[in-house]
Amino acid sequence: MSELLEGLLQASTWLAVALLLLAVMRPLLQRLGGAALVYRSWWLLPLVLLAPLLPAPVLPLADSTPVLVLGAALRAPVVPSNATLWPVLLAASWGAGVILVAALQWRGQQRFERGLGALQPRSDGSWQASADPGLPALVGLWAPRVVVGPDFDTRFSAAERDLILQHEHQHRCHGDHWANAALALLRCLFWFHPLLPWAARRFLYDQELACDARTVDPHPALRRLYANALLKAQLVHPVAPVACHWRSQPMLKERIAMLKEHKPKGLPWLSGQVLVIGLCAGAGTVAWASQDTASAGPSISTEAAAVAAQGMAEGGTTADVKVRNMGPPTYPRHAFEQGVSGKVVLRVNVDTEGRPDDIRVLSSSPTGVFDEVSIAAAKGWTFEPALRDGRPVAAALQIPLTFALDEPEPAP
Repeated sequence: MSELLEGLLQASTWLAVALLLLAVMRPLLQRLGGAALVYRSWWLLPLVLLAPLLPAPVLPLADSTPVLVLGAALRAPVVPSNATLWPVLLAASWGAGVILVAALQWRGQQRFERGLGALQPRSDGSWQASADPGLPALVGLWAPRVVVGPDFDTRFSAAERDLILQHEHQHRCHGDHWANAALALLRCLFWFHPLLPWAARRFLYDQELACDARTVDPHPALRRLYANALLKAQLVHPVAPVACHWRSQPMLKERIAMLKEHKPKGLPWLSGQVLVIGLCAGAGTVAWASQDTASAGPSISTEAAAVAAQGMAEGGTTADVKVRNMGPPTYPRHAFEQGVSGKVVLRVNVDTEGRPDDIRVLSSSPTGVFDEVSIAAAKGWTFEPALRDGRPVAAALQIPLTFALDEPEPAP
C-alpha cells in the first residue's frame, strides 16, 4: 500500500510541476509557434509521468557498493500500533474515487452515443445522426467516425460543410480522440489533483485551437468563412469525454481571435519547436533521474551478499558497517490480536555519514503485515559507515527482522 501511495504522490508532484511549466511557457510558445505549438507542448505531461517508470541504470553492487548481511535477527517487542491502517484507508479512498470518476465518464459517453440515434452513411464519408446531442463531432475510439447532425445540410453552406469536415478529419489524423482518452484516464487516476480541472479545460481548448489552425492555415482566404461556420454552431449540449466536438462555446471569442493571427515566420517557428523539444526532454530526464535507482536493481540474496562482502575485502576495504543504534520496530496491533508472527528482510542503504538513505523490503512473511513498521523503525537506525582506504563509503545492508509473540502481553 505504501508503495502505491508513494507512487501517486510522486506522480502528482510531477504533474503539478509540468502544469506550472506549461502555464508559464504558454505565452512564449503562443508567440513563437501559435496554437499548434502550444498544443504540442502538452506532450510534457505523459513524459514526466512515464519517465520515472523507465528502468534506471544501476551499477553492480559488488563493484561499487559493499553489501553485508547481518545474521542476528531482531526481536520486536509487543507494542500495538494502528499505523498500518492509514495506508489502507487512503488507498481505498483513492480507489473509490477512481471507480466513481470512471463510471461518471462512461455514463456521459454512453448517453451521448445513445443520443445520436440511428446513423446513416453520407456520400462525403461522414455519418448523419437522427438526433443532435452535440454535433458535428468525431465519435469513437478504435474506429472513429465523423458524425453530423440531421440539419447539417440546411444549417451550413457547401463551403462551410467542407471546412467543418476537414476540421473533424484533422482531429482523426492527429489522434486527438486518443488524446482525449488519455485525458479521461488522467481524470480517473488523479481525480484528487487540484490543478487537473484547469488542465483538462485548457487542454481541450488548445486542441480545438490547434485543429482550427491546421484547417485554416492552408487556406488563408477562408478565415472569414470559417468564422461564420463557428458562429452558426453554438454548442450548448454536454460534451462526451472521448468525442472531439466542433466546439463554439465557451471559447468562441478565443477561436475567432486566433483566426485573425498571422502565421509565424520560419525562424520563430523553428525556435518554438526546439524550445518544446528541449522542455519535454529536459523535464522528462529530470523526472527519470529523480527515481530511486535502488529499486531498479534485482533482489539481493544471502549468497550474493556474501560474495559481495568477500569482493569488498579483497578490494582493500578498511572496515565494515557497524551498528550504532537499531531500535526494534513496534508490533502491529492487528497482528498481535490475531497471534500472527513473521519475518521481514530489509535492504538498507547506508550513506557515508551512517544514515539510512533508502529502505526496501526484499521479502516478508506474511506479505504486507510487518512491512510498514519495519521500514518505520529502520528510518531511525544509525550506523558507523564502512571505510575503504580510510575513507567512508556507501554500503548496503540486508537485515532480517523476526516478529515473534514470546513477550508478555503489555498492560493496557
